[in-house]
Amino acid sequence: MKAARLQVIGTVAGLIGIWAMTAGGCANEQQKKGQELYAHYCMHCHGENGRQNEGFNWSSMPDPKPKDLSNKSEMGTFKDEDIFNTISRDMKDTSPGGDKIGDDDFAVPTMPTFKYTLSEDEIWAIVGYVRTLHGMKLEFKVEERKKELTESLKAAQEKFDQAKQTFEAAEKKASEEADKKEVEVDESLYAKEQAAMAAAKKELDAAQAGLNNFSARPGKGVNVPRPDLTMTPDVTAQQVELGKRLYQNKYGCNGCHSIGEEGGKVGPALDRAGFRLNGTWIYRWLKNPQSMKPETRMPALGLSDADAKAVTTYLGTLRAPKAEEAPAEKPAS
Repeated sequence: MKAARLQVIGTVAGLIGIWAMTAGGCANEQQKKGQELYAHYCMHCHGENGRQNEGFNWSSMPDPKPKDLSNKSEMGTFKDEDIFNTISRDMKDTSPGGDKIGDDDFAVPTMPTFKYTLSEDEIWAIVGYVRTLHGMKLEFKVEERKKELTESLKAAQEKFDQAKQTFEAAEKKASEEADKKEVEVDESLYAKEQAAMAAAKKELDAAQAGLNNFSARPGKGVNVPRPDLTMTPDVTAQQVELGKRLYQNKYGCNGCHSIGEEGGKVGPALDRAGFRLNGTWIYRWLKNPQSMKPETRMPALGLSDADAKAVTTYLGTLRAPKAEEAPAEKPAS
């Protein structure tokens, strides 16, 4: 009896040990993924250890400078969800008269969003790694989130299947009654069931998208249609002004790119973008850079078609002469 009890205890202990190693393995794997993503997308501005003036781009960026991610007294005041929402958000136009910005909205243009570049799971991995930079751990239950999305999809599928079955039965009944009376089918007899099925399909699509976005990158495999960039001179002038504003005050392009002496140095200088790049290429790059160069550090920033067209038009006007072509200074008279 005692031997049997010891065997049971040993078995339970073994299972607990296996579970602990598995859980630890998952945690280590997630942390490794977060570190790799941070190194690729974040380190040039935030630095290897999250400290200010550590990233090679930090000193070139306009104010406000990137936050000190190693400062526990400040970073500890943020919830995991706060950090996630900063990394995954829609960009705000901070120009006077631009977007309405609430007190709790993060609106620093030079901090890009990764909402349209990385999966939800990848963003949580970055959040988890950022937590380690100030000596904390991720509290958010990522696996529970995935389970919740999976169960939501299952429930939405069952609801849709039931709504579809109900609709088909009502449609069949209406058709049979019409055949008996030798008249056209009265679609109003099953309009309610049809509407319910359409609503259930919408919920199903949303649930499927939610689960897809958890594990798959949103812009993968998305092709950007060729834009129509023809416009009158008056419209062009308006688009240039709008594009310049969006470049600086909404999408923070100057955080990574320079024009003249101003701006970051992560991406190429854009002084001569109007010479080097054609409009269609610029537009497609702005809309989905990963579709053109998967390993690029530049994230997709969620530009609307109109915004992408305006920024493209502005960049097309940047035609600085080459350094050696700069006019020589006139001798003093």
